[in-house]
Amino acid sequence: MMSRAKRSAFSDWAFTIDRWLLAALATLVVCGVVFAMAGGPPVAERLHLPTFYFVNRQAMYLGPALALMVAASFLSPRHVRRAALVILAISLALVVATLAFGQEVKGARRWIFGVQPSEFVKPAFVIVVAWAISEGVRRKDLPGNAIALGLWPLAVAPLVLQPDFGQAMLISLVWASLFFTAGLHWLWVAGIGGFGAAAALAAYEFVPHVHTRIERFLEPQAAGAGLADTFQVDTALDSFIAGSWLGRGPGEGMFKRILPDAHTDFIFAVIGEEFGAIVCILLACLFAFIVVRGLFAAARNEDPFCRFAAAGLVMLFGLQSCINMAVNLDLMPAKGMTLPFISYGGSSLISLSLGMGFLLAVTRRRPRSEVLTEVSGEGAAA
Repeated sequence: MMSRAKRSAFSDWAFTIDRWLLAALATLVVCGVVFAMAGGPPVAERLHLPTFYFVNRQAMYLGPALALMVAASFLSPRHVRRAALVILAISLALVVATLAFGQEVKGARRWIFGVQPSEFVKPAFVIVVAWAISEGVRRKDLPGNAIALGLWPLAVAPLVLQPDFGQAMLISLVWASLFFTAGLHWLWVAGIGGFGAAAALAAYEFVPHVHTRIERFLEPQAAGAGLADTFQVDTALDSFIAGSWLGRGPGEGMFKRILPDAHTDFIFAVIGEEFGAIVCILLACLFAFIVVRGLFAAARNEDPFCRFAAAGLVMLFGLQSCINMAVNLDLMPAKGMTLPFISYGGSSLISLSLGMGFLLAVTRRRPRSEVLTEVSGEGAAA
């Protein structure tokens, strides 16, 4: 038993952390380990690797990822800002380096030194943008909104050049949502929305890769797509149909043996076949609980930075989850995006743990005097 009278870093953390949010994230991590054992082995065998190759590697990344999440959750808002600024600078430098020296996979350069740096750009970018917007709210003499506006092309341009339109779109959606949350005038909101629509149209018209994916999604046969072009999505849908409500049972899935990305982008389809639609719905509810819990915590927070940071991080988490599940269900074009804490991927797992650690840090309950000190500016300088 811990006493509130005996103050220590751990006791402060234990009594101020959002335990429901922490429990939901822990549950999601456990689910990820279970589902990795369903989706990983058939892909490993198809690639002539040891059966549990991907499961073992995911377990290897899990320890450092959880340690990073817990460590990040101990940080104060000031140290969250500092850490995010450093991570954003390093990650953007590595993203730029991938353009010249990165490993090319499926026509894109996204990897360098065995790491996908764009994954780490996302949580750090959200924190830094939230910091800029909150400082603009607190200090009228500081152009916080202008700084936040300038950060967007700085982060998105290298991603587009890789090309990684999925991550660029995700960052842009969260960035626009943060401006909306900050209560910008509707003209600003309309302007950002119009610019986003124009950028999407330009990508459709002038980028063959984007044009082809959208055409395949809207009219697969009319677009001239062959069976190979829609194979993954068609197989994913067959997986859900075969699993029905209760699933075939753990290890009994058949379509995962021919689904190329069964352990990453299409793990949700494997879950649907082996565990059924009911488990898929429960998993979606778990994601929704984390998002709603985070948004309520953000709404109650009196510190503008913590409010915007928490809202941005849960929107990043929720949008990525929705995009992955929607692609699996053929509700939107393929994006090549992982399902948080469920899909295989070291960079994805560690960056998500970092982002959720930041979320736990900024949603911790703090004394009102400490919050007022931050807001008044005595502790706001990072």
